[in-house]
Amino acid sequence: MDGAAPMQRWISTFLDAQAAERAAAQNTRLAYGRDLLDFAGWLAARNTDFQAATQQDVETYLVGLEAQGLSKATRARRLSAIRQLYRFAHEEGWRADNPALRMKGPGSEKRLPLVLTHEEVDRLLEAARDKGRSLDDQIRNCALLELLYATGLRVSELVGLPVAAVRGDPRMILVRGKGGKERMVPLSAPARTAVAEWLQRRDRLEELDRKSGKPASKFLFPGRGAAGHITRHHFYILIKQIAVLAGVSPAKVTPHSLRHAFATHLLAGGADLRVIQTLLGHADVATTEIYTHVLDDHLRDLVMQHHPLADRTESK
Repeated sequence: MDGAAPMQRWISTFLDAQAAERAAAQNTRLAYGRDLLDFAGWLAARNTDFQAATQQDVETYLVGLEAQGLSKATRARRLSAIRQLYRFAHEEGWRADNPALRMKGPGSEKRLPLVLTHEEVDRLLEAARDKGRSLDDQIRNCALLELLYATGLRVSELVGLPVAAVRGDPRMILVRGKGGKERMVPLSAPARTAVAEWLQRRDRLEELDRKSGKPASKFLFPGRGAAGHITRHHFYILIKQIAVLAGVSPAKVTPHSLRHAFATHLLAGGADLRVIQTLLGHADVATTEIYTHVLDDHLRDLVMQHHPLADRTESK
């Protein structure tokens, strides 16, 4: 059976619907596409396709993924993509059933995020001021880190932030997050200062570009790539370099770990969990609750390290 072309149409139609109806982010659609193409290839090798696949086929596919050594998180994501594809196919009348509907996923391995201390964050922010080939780069890098730690933005939200969001020295900025959902996030005084300084530099550089015939950018942090702004990958490498400069373990520092630091430090300072949920753009407060576990572990470690009876307890 040559089911490759029909399966490609299933995938492309499904992804188009995800973009149009659910406002799924491009990265999410790319992940769905990769997962479904892998499943389609597995089915084609067994002379079947999406239309004829059974629950046993899906189960066998998942068992094969485990045998390959894929993580629980990856296998759970693959099953989620397959389940959503078949739900869409059922709604469209392509199939009368969903062979993955009642299947339980392997679950994901819950890992608590690494926690950056206040002192480590201060060192990162200070190092960002010295990282860059030019003063313009240094001022931009400082603005990037100050803004990330002050707001807890996702890295995609940070690099794609429109310049209009920070015009006029606002106390709060409007952020468009996952699924096109908007939220207001306050800016700290240091972040406002860093952004204002970068904005002056950015506008001056853009004026020079405009004189040479280059179009103006709508992004706060312009880039030369197709996206028009600096990429997530570029920022990932940059923050690792800043970590080395700051004397903080690069393994501990990612764009997401600054987001974790924002949430954990707020919680430690007494902020309400619901407020942090809103600021982070979490749809479910259960996602935000992971920071309570991080804080519990951190407080326990502090007690074990500094309590006068800790050594005596450990020696028993």
